[in-house]
Amino acid sequence: MSVDPSSSASEGVPVYLSTTCAFPKGPERAFQLARDLGYDGIEVLVTGNATTRTGDELYALVQRYQVPVAAIHAPTLLFTQQVWGGAWKKIQRSVLLAHEMGVRTIVVHPPFRWQGKYATGFAEGVRRSNEEYGVVIAVENMYPWRAAGQKNSKMYRPHYDPVPLDYDFVTWDFSHAAIARADSLASVKALGSRLTHLHVCDGTDSGKDEHLPPGMGTQPVAETLQYLGDSGWQGSATVEVTTRRWRKEPDGVERILAECLDFTRTHLQGTPSNEILAP
Repeated sequence: MSVDPSSSASEGVPVYLSTTCAFPKGPERAFQLARDLGYDGIEVLVTGNATTRTGDELYALVQRYQVPVAAIHAPTLLFTQQVWGGAWKKIQRSVLLAHEMGVRTIVVHPPFRWQGKYATGFAEGVRRSNEEYGVVIAVENMYPWRAAGQKNSKMYRPHYDPVPLDYDFVTWDFSHAAIARADSLASVKALGSRLTHLHVCDGTDSGKDEHLPPGMGTQPVAETLQYLGDSGWQGSATVEVTTRRWRKEPDGVERILAECLDFTRTHLQGTPSNEILAP
């Protein structure tokens, strides 16, 4: 399945594909999908997969598929704690990889509460890194963890919600917002110019990080994208959805990712004149 390249939003907000959308297949499958479907680039989540950590291997994929690496997601997730050592080392090596690939946007999660000095100095350290290395480290919104006996465990420090915090650049993830029961449209408006990057997906308040295709959950994804389109937002967006349920369907993954791309580009064009955004 392919998308007409003429439909690309290269003059508007670029729309990238996350390597997570190809899981359990490796990064090369994500590059292939991005090329065939007409995405503007790839967001690489750095994991235990060696290709995601190696500039030469990523560059080979860029050359093979003619799709650029456009964003790096640092290995600051719980399941990537063993990748690249300590917390600040993860940031530093992500910056080095970004420079190697000619990428400016780096997505990071807020610190876990047990990460000591890294957590207490995180905001200032990120700001200093942005200034010193000429990158945009965009801190992603997370959510309260719900565990037995602790419905809203405080796993992140200083908080999972970046809106009231002192970050210059923020990534907004709609699936995470769903778990936190946040209103994405209101949060995006509150972030203003600090909103740098989007993870386009959806979710419900089930307590699971579902990463549904946009429009399949309860978040106001369409309205938020339309608001950004109307406001002339100059950031970037990555489709980051779980494709597990469509893997057994012939061309199912390709179909759903093509629909996600179309949804994102269409709504980022702004609100049609015959539609009115909810207040």
